[in-house]
Amino acid sequence: MLSRTLLAASRSRRMRGLVTGVPVTRRVVDRFVAGENLDQAGAVIGDLVREGLTVTVDRLGEDTVDASDAAATRDAYLAMLKRFAEMGVADRVEVSLKLSALGQKLPKDAAQISLENAVAIAEAARDAGTTMTLDMEDHTTVDATLGTLRELRGEFPWVGVAIQAMLFRTEGDITDLATAGSRVRLVKGAYMEPASVAHQDKHEVDKAYVRAMKTLMRSSAYPMIGSHDQRVIDIAHTLVADTGRQPDSYEFQMLHGIRTTEQRALVAGGETVRVYVPFGDDWYGYFMRRLAERPANVMFFLNSLVKR
Repeated sequence: MLSRTLLAASRSRRMRGLVTGVPVTRRVVDRFVAGENLDQAGAVIGDLVREGLTVTVDRLGEDTVDASDAAATRDAYLAMLKRFAEMGVADRVEVSLKLSALGQKLPKDAAQISLENAVAIAEAARDAGTTMTLDMEDHTTVDATLGTLRELRGEFPWVGVAIQAMLFRTEGDITDLATAGSRVRLVKGAYMEPASVAHQDKHEVDKAYVRAMKTLMRSSAYPMIGSHDQRVIDIAHTLVADTGRQPDSYEFQMLHGIRTTEQRALVAGGETVRVYVPFGDDWYGYFMRRLAERPANVMFFLNSLVKR
């Protein structure tokens, strides 16, 4: 119930005003968000790379309804990729992007504009010597996102995509995507979805996740296991052993600020771990979804407010 309340709040303009208006200490937001600008994010990313981690970077923002804002987001990603090349970390740092921030929900020519913006970013990623992954948003965007993915992979076959295990359709989507070299980030899902399209029970989501992970691990795809759940990580290790996968044929992904000790332990054990690093001033929706995922995150937030 708490998780669904927080997920509903992540879409509420009234709650956005209330939460962002509170003088929350930077310590709280910084646990999940690597600053509000590229300079701040760059410092965090540099530290992670030096520790042996790889990174995927998300400039926060979604649901853009103005073409000029979508273009500004595109240009920000181009600047990011140029910065990573200048830092000498591009081979360790890719970008993640939400198509709704690139124009997917514009009132006119949405598909074409968002695709053109995504192509520009893919070209810049290729030139920098790195990759990019399309984030998945709520269930209403899945068909459009997968359609854009197909278009992009014609020229950029390394473009990855996030798939959410909680959706009923995911088993079919995973089967379609489980092809040679296909980079697929498997996550449980962080949006409030109706019972008509998604599992509502946590245990059902967990089982759906494992089924999808088995499909990916037994295929020639490149699975990106996006989970902080130790049971999932243990099952992934079992599947790696059973399928004889090599260390460079899959990776684990975790969010910035969550289970950081485990991230480093996996790296020490020879695993590839990619940290999802968001930055930007439009942090509210992302922050609320992180609170909804784990009760411990809520307690951390409330304790910080009490101690401010």
